[in-house]
Parts: sequence; structure tokens; C-alpha cells
Amino acid sequence: MVDRANQQVYPLVPPDSQSRRSDENLEDSGPLIPDHVLKRKKRIKLAIYISAFVVFEIMVILVFALVLMKARTPKIRLGTNVTFQNFKTGTQARPSFDLSFTAQVRVMNTNFGPYKFDSTNATFMYQGVTVGQVTIPKHTAGMRSTKKVTVTVNVNSNALPSTTKLGSELGAGVLTLNSHAKFKGKVVFMFLMKKKKSAEMNCTMTVDSSTKAVKSMIC
Repeated sequence: MVDRANQQVYPLVPPDSQSRRSDENLEDSGPLIPDHVLKRKKRIKLAIYISAFVVFEIMVILVFALVLMKARTPKIRLGTNVTFQNFKTGTQARPSFDLSFTAQVRVMNTNFGPYKFDSTNATFMYQGVTVGQVTIPKHTAGMRSTKKVTVTVNVNSNALPSTTKLGSELGAGVLTLNSHAKFKGKVVFMFLMKKKKSAEMNCTMTVDSSTKAVKSMIC
């Protein structure tokens, strides 16, 4: 016979306790949210994301417009690599000069777009008097690059008055010429936007008459 004293008796769980536990689990999980409320929350989140994306795009466009698409003035310089084809100078007693040389006009464009400039004249002067001119043809300086335009210049002292300081300068073995040119053009951004931009060249060239070479170039 089975010893009933060694058998463990488990109490029966009342039926209503199971239903009570399920109700408690529902209460712990929180109240049910209607579908229209969930949809409205999703629409609000989507609107927030779209607004944030639009604000980000506007900031990117502003940075692009203020930094990258800001038109900067190109720098115009006369290069030091000057080659003389004709070099004639007088004496201190009878001062004169007649020079022919080739030089490079450098248009340095730092913009994020090409700089298209029109044809212009470069004037060469001695003591404020024009002694020669040369035409610089129209060209395009590429984005963030330097355009080098080679020109041939002829200058002479025919237009100088007799009261100039040319005699003393030639006696010292130097000849100082000033050059000036004004460029007018447009900076083109994204092949669409065009902004007018003018630039000037102002250079002082000192020539050594003994070596027939450029001694210094200041722009």
C-alpha cells in the first residue's frame, strides 16, 4: 500500500485567481492606445524629421552661397620672366630708351568658378607719362587657377619732356617703368550665376641697363 503520509498535497488554485492575474498583467502593460492616436504621433514624428532635414538643407545652401559662391577679386600680376628683343638706352647726357620685350600677365583666380574677362589695354609709364601700350585679349581664368597671357610690349622715350629724371636714372644703370591695367569680367558659378568683378594691375618694374634684365618687380 502507498503511504499517504508521504504524499505531498498541493492546494487547488481558485479559478478566479487566474482571471485576476491576467487582469493584473493587462494593467501592468498600460492602457491600450487607439490607432488614430498612434497615427497622429507618427505624423508628428515625420513632420519633425522633414523639418529638420529642410533646416539642414537651408544651412548647407547658405554656407555654399556665403563661402563657395562668394565672388573674390582676382589678382593681376606682371611676371618677372621678361625677355628683351630690343634694348637701346642713351647716355646720361643724352638720355633715351627704346625697348621691346615679351612678358606674362598673370590672372590669379581664387574663386570656385571661372573668371571671364574682356579685352583691355595695359599702359606702361615712366614718371607718369605714357611710353607704351599693349592690348591684352579676352580670356578665361579657370576655377582656382592662374591664366598666363603672353604679350609683346614696345616702349620708348619719345613722349618724355626734357625735364625728366631719365638722365640721372640711366647714369645709375637702371630704368623704372610702371604698368597699369583694369580688367572687367564675370565670375561664373555652377554655369548659371554670374557676378561682375573688376580687377586692376599696378606693377613697378626696375630694369638693369647693364645686364638688360629685370632687377625687381613689385605689384
